[in-house]
Amino acid sequence: MKDFSFKIPQNIEFGIGSLNKLPNILKNNGSQHVFLISDRGLEKIGVVNKVTEIIKNGGINYTTYLDVIPNPTITIVNEATALYKECGATTIIALGGGSPLDVSKAVGILSTFGGKITDYEGLNKVPGGIVPIIAIPTTAGTGSEVTASSVITDEDKNYKFSIVSYETLPKYAILDPELIMTAPASIAAACGVDALIHAIEAYLSKQASPFSDAMAEKAMELIGKNLRNFIKDRANEEAACGMMAGSNFAGISFAWARLGNVHAMSHPVSAFYHISHGIANSVLLPTVMEYNAVTDNGRYEKIYNYISENKNSSEVFKPEMLIDELKKLNAELGIPESLSELGVKEESIEAMAKDAMKSGNVLANPRETNLNDMIELYKKAL
Repeated sequence: MKDFSFKIPQNIEFGIGSLNKLPNILKNNGSQHVFLISDRGLEKIGVVNKVTEIIKNGGINYTTYLDVIPNPTITIVNEATALYKECGATTIIALGGGSPLDVSKAVGILSTFGGKITDYEGLNKVPGGIVPIIAIPTTAGTGSEVTASSVITDEDKNYKFSIVSYETLPKYAILDPELIMTAPASIAAACGVDALIHAIEAYLSKQASPFSDAMAEKAMELIGKNLRNFIKDRANEEAACGMMAGSNFAGISFAWARLGNVHAMSHPVSAFYHISHGIANSVLLPTVMEYNAVTDNGRYEKIYNYISENKNSSEVFKPEMLIDELKKLNAELGIPESLSELGVKEESIEAMAKDAMKSGNVLANPRETNLNDMIELYKKAL
């Protein structure tokens, strides 16, 4: 067994109604003025108001920035940072899916250390602790509340870059399944498969450890058991709790094991074509899993048994069985089969492949991948 390390430095509250613990968390953190980062969609359906009422009733001042968009840009980070500095807040609340959480981490970095957000691209470029962040996820998908990553789009270059530093981990996370129980089926499906992919890629990663494996396996068990039921009925409390916990454990697993080619490839797809991260990942998954199958050492069968409704009773398992099951799952959830259905064009493939090769996730992928391999993977997924 190779050497490995891990830490769980955060305070996490899980449970139906746990959002109501927010004022006490803020007071214990010495927060008298908070900066809430979210989006207009959550404002429209009343989630932002629900949170601000809890903050206000707790006697705490707040300022909001609600213009976060999917695949958030440098411009959005700069706008939010300027408002944060102007309002005098001392704590950030990140409310939403991966995008508000990514922006919150970036704002925390810039408001603490200054410069340009591109200065921090890559691994461990953040020199120290940042503004305290309280993460309140409203999707069961990203796991961003427990990860060290922030992904931002450079709109001038059509390029998504990652900042990876454990200094950006939110100080607190509130996991209230009630917040995901009103999500539309399409969003719940895309986010749910994204969470599953986090666990799968961490489980297959070259950097996997017994700790990350434990988190990934429990995540796959919970998501595999509850994903279909949650998509059928978001009001299913048991399924919502299973998805919220599964997403969180998947996030912990990839925070310490990295991901693989699925995520390396999906970032350019989102940057070039403004396709949601979860959908891009889901479409790419079967192609990448087929490519990686030659490296399988028995883990494909374990993944299959976690996610399939029909556990394998065959004496001889073949990796193709898992690939077929993943295609079937995508079809059940209404996810397109190919990149071409999402509007991706062949003329973009070489440029996307070059960007994908810049991702550190390629190095963690179980099968070695060069630029030509990446181009062929995109063509097959097309």
